[in-house]
Amino acid sequence: MTTFFKVVDQVLGFVESWLLFLATMGALIALFFNVILRYGFNYSLAWSEELVREVIILTTLIGCSAAIKARSFVKIDAMIQFFGRLKTPLTLFSNFVTLIFSGMMIYYGIKMVRLQAATGQATIIMEIPLQYIYAILPLMGAMMLLRTLQMIHQDILDLRSKGYV
Repeated sequence: MTTFFKVVDQVLGFVESWLLFLATMGALIALFFNVILRYGFNYSLAWSEELVREVIILTTLIGCSAAIKARSFVKIDAMIQFFGRLKTPLTLFSNFVTLIFSGMMIYYGIKMVRLQAATGQATIIMEIPLQYIYAILPLMGAMMLLRTLQMIHQDILDLRSKGYV
């Protein structure tokens, strides 16, 4: 099982880092040329703003998966600071809630993709079929699910090494 999670970590880490890099660089280049054209030649690229909006959606959802790995997902840890013994149960509860959220992203994301495929809608300027944009939801839900399972596995290994399990 540990080998599986090591492979998952390597694959997801590669996908996360390269997707974040390529998407951000593509958006920055498009915005850079748009600024040059707008202020230098009085011409504006309409599609660059739409591209940036789609990249923001993508990078936000990829960032959720990366945040789970870095254990920097937004949490309220006041109870942990007051009651140190509750750290393990609250961490497990937090991971359980994240698993539920990931499952909902996968389930409802697939429903949204099917709906967009049935209606055939596309973005206004670049005419990207919206089913591709909405396909990000179940994919990122699956990445978050795998990352959360990886963190649960790591927490269990840490508890075993400390002699609690």
